[in-house]
Amino acid sequence: MNRILIGTRGSPLALAQAHETRDRLLAAHSWAADAVEIKTFTTTGDRIGDRPLSEIGGKGLFTKELEEALFAGAIDIAVHSMKDMPAKMPEGLSVVAYLPREDARDAFISFAAADLATLPHAAILGSSSVRRTAQALRVRPDLKTVSFRGNVQTRLQKLQDGVAHATFLASAGLNRLGLADKITCLMPMEDMLPAVAQGAIGIQINQRDDAVGKILAPLNHEATAVAVTCERGFMAALDGSCRTPIAGHAVIENGFLKFRGEALTLDGAHVFTVTRNGAPADAWRMGYDAGEEVKLRGGKLIAY
Repeated sequence: MNRILIGTRGSPLALAQAHETRDRLLAAHSWAADAVEIKTFTTTGDRIGDRPLSEIGGKGLFTKELEEALFAGAIDIAVHSMKDMPAKMPEGLSVVAYLPREDARDAFISFAAADLATLPHAAILGSSSVRRTAQALRVRPDLKTVSFRGNVQTRLQKLQDGVAHATFLASAGLNRLGLADKITCLMPMEDMLPAVAQGAIGIQINQRDDAVGKILAPLNHEATAVAVTCERGFMAALDGSCRTPIAGHAVIENGFLKFRGEALTLDGAHVFTVTRNGAPADAWRMGYDAGEEVKLRGGKLIAY
């Protein structure tokens, strides 16, 4: 192949992830700079910025146009934030490589308090995430909430403008954008378990393109791939969507895969937590089994 065409959303964070992918490809194959090109797309999720994702169709709204371009052969690969990927991928497409995962934790950002606990009574929390909202309300039920849609810069500007007293953003995105100095404090995973696959970049291809898959093979970070596979198994069992407050994180330690997942009610009043330990080769099964347990325990209290 003479050239690889990368498809990505046009937000600053998406472009940063696409450029990281491009740089890793060039380095892995000792290619000239013009061997990899980046093409931007505006997705449905980008165009509709005034309503919560749960009302307009969920995570797939950030991937649809890129996946259509893969099917049409208009691009060779699509670069995604894996936390934006729906539980079920279209038949014929696969994520074949994961870049090394960034910090998966959530970042608390506020000009009014040093952390979640010290926010003023009935403070306003800005967030478009039902997970973050439920987790925050679990420990601070007095908080008021407003919807915060938009890219990282837009949300930070809303906070600066006083639309809310605090918000949460993924630490990974802030780090990749060189905005770590905006973080007030990092949320311990014990207090706020991250979204499934948060901090992970996945590279998706059309399964017909064997040559592209081979080109991407050197980029795959196996530990990230295993962890995300387990977490997405958990999400698949719960049929997780933007209407479902679910969280999950897996990590390989001393050769064993450790997973913790949870599902919450929308108001944070109930949380159903599960853990698993096992072999990395059992990643999907472990996650799926954990999801089935949570679903059984949560029953009708969990929103699908």
